[in-house]
Amino acid sequence: MAINTSDFKNGMAIDLGSDGLYQINEFQHVKPGKGGAFVRTTLRNMRTGAVVDRTFRAGERMERAFIEKRDQQFLYKDQDGFVVMDAESYEQLTVPAETMGDAGNYLREGDTITIQFYGDEIVGSDMSASVELTITETEPGVQGDRVSGARKPATLETGLVIQVPLFVEQGDVVKVDTRSGEYITRA
Repeated sequence: MAINTSDFKNGMAIDLGSDGLYQINEFQHVKPGKGGAFVRTTLRNMRTGAVVDRTFRAGERMERAFIEKRDQQFLYKDQDGFVVMDAESYEQLTVPAETMGDAGNYLREGDTITIQFYGDEIVGSDMSASVELTITETEPGVQGDRVSGARKPATLETGLVIQVPLFVEQGDVVKVDTRSGEYITRA
């Protein structure tokens, strides 16, 4: 479906042909005092994750890309990537680690993740903003060490190492922000 720059919305996907498949992160219509209007955008390449700034003439037409999102259950990780299964059709497919991005650091077997498809091509994944994971290894907090904001490394059940406050102990369940990889709170 062809759209023009007046139809832009944040989060919309557009297909720029040979330039690639992009998601609009931000856009701004600009009408200078002299010359024609234009639209300044910040786009994220859905295949590589690269962010670019691009300017379009007002009214310029392009193809809108329809991204289908399907919930998949994570089964296991192998050398090719992450193996997931469609809960409705029980079809299994392998998502490359590059496509999965940082979401792979927070997945446990059996977790549900949303995979983005453009036609039959996997172009990305969505995950909840935070997850609850168990600490499998960390140093014990030292009694009397109460420095405000002091942190120590802790290994999560997925193998990811994050910084946590000194009072967090092995076996605790913690909430982790999946966008930044930071400790939020104990669960």
